[in-house]
Amino acid sequence: MSSQDKSEVPEEHLPEVHASAHVPAEGDPFADPGLPAHEPRVTDIDEKAAKRAERQVAFLFVISMLSTIGFIWAYVGIDKRRIIDIFFFGKIGAQNLALGGFLGLALFCIGAGAIHWARTLMTDEEIVQERHEFTSDPETREYAIREFTQGAADSVIGRRPLIRRTMIGAMALVPLSGVVLLRDLGPLPGTKLRHTDWKPGVELINEATGLPIKPDDIVKGSLTMVLPDGLVEKYGPAGQKEELSHGWLEKAGMSAVLVVRLEPEDIKSKKELAWGYEGIVAYSKICTHVGCPIGLYEQQTHHLLCPCHQSTFDLADDGKVVFGPAARSLPQLKIHVNEAGNLAATQDFTEPVGASFWERG
Repeated sequence: MSSQDKSEVPEEHLPEVHASAHVPAEGDPFADPGLPAHEPRVTDIDEKAAKRAERQVAFLFVISMLSTIGFIWAYVGIDKRRIIDIFFFGKIGAQNLALGGFLGLALFCIGAGAIHWARTLMTDEEIVQERHEFTSDPETREYAIREFTQGAADSVIGRRPLIRRTMIGAMALVPLSGVVLLRDLGPLPGTKLRHTDWKPGVELINEATGLPIKPDDIVKGSLTMVLPDGLVEKYGPAGQKEELSHGWLEKAGMSAVLVVRLEPEDIKSKKELAWGYEGIVAYSKICTHVGCPIGLYEQQTHHLLCPCHQSTFDLADDGKVVFGPAARSLPQLKIHVNEAGNLAATQDFTEPVGASFWERG
């Protein structure tokens, strides 16, 4: 806009300039525009509107408190194995959905209440403060205390007891969500992570056929997955694998074993050879890194590869780690042939199976 155009605009239509505006300094082409004139909000001039905003903030804090209580109820009262089917999303764990929903709502309402409080009730006048070097002299400390006191006064928290009480309640209840989760830190697992369902004399059952395994059933170069005899009958509902219980899945995961036949002369470890039968050896199927199931076998090298993080174990040398992040060998199951001519365990694993845990000792 030219200077001639400016002269034609009535003075009352020109934008108001805050008192902090100043003319450009020499060599500085940009002037400080200052701050626009402060416009009061409805809540600044109407006490009814302020009360209504106060109730809205308090309502959000109350919703947060109820959501925190809902989180605790969901954690204690909903079966963690319960699955619900939600349109578009599919099947979801009911407890996980409730926990995430309640905790998210609790945190959202605290944040939304604080923002609504600041935008409607706290002092909103803009103040320009020049940036200075940080110091810790007495004047600065006194200034900080004055500013803090003024900020507390500007927040009107002293004059709005409903907001103060509901905010304190919401902030006090939210940490309970984390406190309740501490329940799962106990009881300590004791020695249950060190034992499986393999016992002396328990036969190896082919997972695919459900029948005992004889030495002649093991073909060189192939893997056979086996489980302890009686596992399904003990933990599964009437042996119906389509409806296997959580207990069965847990026990099957701990007790799953891979059986492979090697040439006895290819086995490097005397202990491994003694714990097998005529070159047939049995190892845990669970990777010692993070507990993934293993099933990729290379016949020429006798290496067993975990598909999750590529940990590789040598089945001809005590199941030692030859590559990848796993820190310890695969546990071997000592086997023999019983009177019925079937492969059976002579004992449980001598070390924990699966991922390493902090109290292995």
